[in-house]
Amino acid sequence: MSFKQKLKQEIKSVGLATLYFACWLAVLLLIKQLVLAEYKIQFHGMTRALVGALILAKVVIVLEHASLGAWVRKQPAWVDVLLRTALYAAGVVAVLVLEKGFEGRHEYGGFVQSVSTIWAHEDIYHLWTNAIVVTGALLVYNIISVVRSHLGEGQLVRLFKMPRPE
Repeated sequence: MSFKQKLKQEIKSVGLATLYFACWLAVLLLIKQLVLAEYKIQFHGMTRALVGALILAKVVIVLEHASLGAWVRKQPAWVDVLLRTALYAAGVVAVLVLEKGFEGRHEYGGFVQSVSTIWAHEDIYHLWTNAIVVTGALLVYNIISVVRSHLGEGQLVRLFKMPRPE
């Protein structure tokens, strides 16, 4: 495969994964906007969500190629799905905590103090909401990834283009 073909394939896979995660994050933002509208609170964050979807997509695509070891390869596919989802979700929580710590460093007198106050701050619910939705997105993504690998390249799309059996 030439460099041009590899680049085209990489752009396609990152684009599709970004679209997938952007849809999940758009639903999350819509739910947040609807809940906050009840209290007459304006909420904006679509650009941030799109950037987050792009970063999440690229990281997940890279990590898809990382082996979790011989033991996991010998297990049923659901073990790989759950383990990857748990690892990715832990990474998401870590990034969200670091982000909140960075945002609040001036207000709380430093990064470490800011991180330590996250767990007692009202923003913790925001963090957990984001983590739960992204974990759901990761779980479904990992399930689809296993199905795609078992069916073969392009077969999942072909399957959904066919009429349902009687």
